[in-house]
Amino acid sequence: MDTKKYKIGVVGLGPVGLILSTFLKEADCDIAICDMLKEKMNLIHNEGITLVGKMEKHCFFNYAFSSLDEILSHGIDILICSVKAYHVDYILDQIVKHNKNDNLLIISAQNGIGVATKYAERFAESRVFRMVVNFAGNLFAPNTVNVTFFNPPNYIASKDDSRNDVSQWYADVLNSVGLSTESTDSFTQTNKVWEKTILNAALSPLCAISKLTMKEAMSDKDTNEIVEKLILEAMEVAKAEEIKLPDNFVKLCIRYLKNAGDHFPSLAVDLMNKHETEIEYMNGKIVEFGRKHYVRTPLNLTFTNLVRAITNKNLVK
Repeated sequence: MDTKKYKIGVVGLGPVGLILSTFLKEADCDIAICDMLKEKMNLIHNEGITLVGKMEKHCFFNYAFSSLDEILSHGIDILICSVKAYHVDYILDQIVKHNKNDNLLIISAQNGIGVATKYAERFAESRVFRMVVNFAGNLFAPNTVNVTFFNPPNYIASKDDSRNDVSQWYADVLNSVGLSTESTDSFTQTNKVWEKTILNAALSPLCAISKLTMKEAMSDKDTNEIVEKLILEAMEVAKAEEIKLPDNFVKLCIRYLKNAGDHFPSLAVDLMNKHETEIEYMNGKIVEFGRKHYVRTPLNLTFTNLVRAITNKNLVK
């Protein structure tokens, strides 16, 4: 396998971007990385990226940029976007403005329903891929991730199934260094996106508003009941949308979430830090599709609107 077949760029170096970049570098890919925070990039340039916890790795990068203009001028073939979903419009505007490669491929390695569709609205579907990431962590420092869990595999798919050769190459590269990833078809991937979003939506806003860590929320019978009701609501919407979920999905979700770490999910961290959140692509999408199919989603609506209200208050200040 030629790991240098495509030049890869990664934009957005939160926990997911840092972890992915480290494994792609270990696989000996031709990789450049980018984040808009210059202080972060200076730190990575001088000290590299470190993974601790469930994964222990350390590596340096030859090409580290702090603007999309720079990384796109580097001549990359594949751009992996791991920015927060609410930054996608800005990223897309920058790609349109600075990209000179008409064959640039884009992989969305992000949370939420409908994120990859935003890329497909601006670029041909044949150039867009969606990755479902099943690992996570929290930042100990701007260049250091405490990896808290990995529930393999990850999934990657071409948006319209026209470039399965690329998704298979990408999966093979990650598999070669132990980051289990499956190349799948777009229909299966849509199901996987919903599965992951339901998991995130069941716990993220609850932790954000209650200020309980994921472990604390899953250890309390009262909040556990809320989590289960959120999952059941989302399942009714998924059914109406003809999404195929696994058998015993509620039990699988609860088992998965009970393994969550004693820290806050990213949506909770964003809300506590008075930043925008990804609520629109999680519970907000469940509410949106519920309305489409006349399925009531009172709990998901409650958490969506509460997070919106708190965010609006924070951003006004």
